[in-house]
Amino acid sequence: MLAQPATPLKFNRLLLTGAAGNLGRELRPRLKAYCEVLRLSHRSDLGAPAAGEEVFTADLADKDRVHAMLADVDAVVHMGGVSTEQPWEPILAGNIVGMVNLYEAARLHGTKRIVFASSNHVTGFYRQDEVITPRAAPRPDGFYGLSKAFGEDLAQLYWDRWGIETVSLRIGSSFTEPRDRRMLATWLSYDDLERLIVAALTAPIVGHSIIYGVSDNQTSWWDNTPARHIGYRPQDSSDVFRPAVEARQPAIDRHDPAALYQGGAFVKAAPHG
Repeated sequence: MLAQPATPLKFNRLLLTGAAGNLGRELRPRLKAYCEVLRLSHRSDLGAPAAGEEVFTADLADKDRVHAMLADVDAVVHMGGVSTEQPWEPILAGNIVGMVNLYEAARLHGTKRIVFASSNHVTGFYRQDEVITPRAAPRPDGFYGLSKAFGEDLAQLYWDRWGIETVSLRIGSSFTEPRDRRMLATWLSYDDLERLIVAALTAPIVGHSIIYGVSDNQTSWWDNTPARHIGYRPQDSSDVFRPAVEARQPAIDRHDPAALYQGGAFVKAAPHG
């Protein structure tokens, strides 16, 4: 957690969806510094709220519940939905129907800024010997990445037609530390995740911006130059973990698709209906 908030700007009511997920749990105590009231939602029970919190149980596929969830919300950090490769039905419900419900509710309630947890798996079939920008065309590596590409297109539609601003974050690998050699390129520290989300929430004008969620790693496949206008400046790096990671994984199989493509193991997890 940052020693001092990244900005003194505060929202009245900020909504964090997916608050019981891996990143939602990490963001819950961090985002309170940027709002008067932090509304938390998840499809399962979140327990009793702390001071300055509201809790809201909602399935994203439940349109009426999602519409109620957006009442009086100034901005949304949308971490909810399916976050791994799964059969089509849960991805459809959480990441397609749920996204439409969220944006329609935002439109009806006048919410004007959404930070959307997209994924690097939108472009998972680019090779690891390429460096791409957020303007690269989608090449999803499964139904999960495909659903996140849909989410980005939906965000673009709601900006063009209704003026709802979104920053779509193609998050890499956000953990305490990188777990393997792929994550030396994709790692996003929790502190940089906070910096990224706060920049996305508070940049004066974002329209619909796409940015890769990654720390300042020496090895990188993603050039965020087109998204510098949101003001994100990562301050952490996977390089401090490199000796330990390379000692654990001294060699890779260069014929393994997971070592060739940016999506890693996701390119081998075949979509299934």
